[in-house]
Amino acid sequence: DDVESRGLGDVYKRQVYQRMVSAGDFKNGITVQMDNGIWQIIEFQHVKPGKGAAFVRTKLKNIVSGGVVEKSFRPTEKFDLAHIEKREYQYLYSDGDLYNFMDTETFEQIALSAENVGDSLKFVKENEMVKLCSHNGNVFSIEPPITVELQITESEPGVKGDTATGATKPAILETGAKILVPLFVNQGDTIKIDTRTGEYISRV
Repeated sequence: DDVESRGLGDVYKRQVYQRMVSAGDFKNGITVQMDNGIWQIIEFQHVKPGKGAAFVRTKLKNIVSGGVVEKSFRPTEKFDLAHIEKREYQYLYSDGDLYNFMDTETFEQIALSAENVGDSLKFVKENEMVKLCSHNGNVFSIEPPITVELQITESEPGVKGDTATGATKPAILETGAKILVPLFVNQGDTIKIDTRTGEYISRV
């Protein structure tokens, strides 16, 4: 009996642990319930002052309003993890201020406002797959693929013989986004980009 009850206790502990997170275990991107709202951690830093107790300095984004606040917590403070659903949708097209997506399994379509979308689609072409993140059915963010391949539609020609390491020039991509690229990359080239940082990775 002892063994059995101990086993159940362990399971319960694991479930509780999975539903809670302490400030000392914060990671970028996780969402927690706090102050009657759902907040996503966008930045955190463990601070150990010379005197006094260590604390965790964070930047939190309210997933409903989009507002960002800065707060500090004791590492041992615990919070409920918010259940976030992520589903793959195909980005179809934009129509004025609405962006249309489709679930390729059910063919159900969903339209999101420009406010909801923000700049999350600046590196995404029509018909590309993205992940829609929602809480209780409300979509609050869009995750593009980590890397995308896009064509450069506008850029100054590179100067021959100019191979200065790390030198860059501005370029406009087929989605309209602007990024910095190395001097040897030219208009018409297709390049790979990291959508998390908006940085050039390589020529394709």
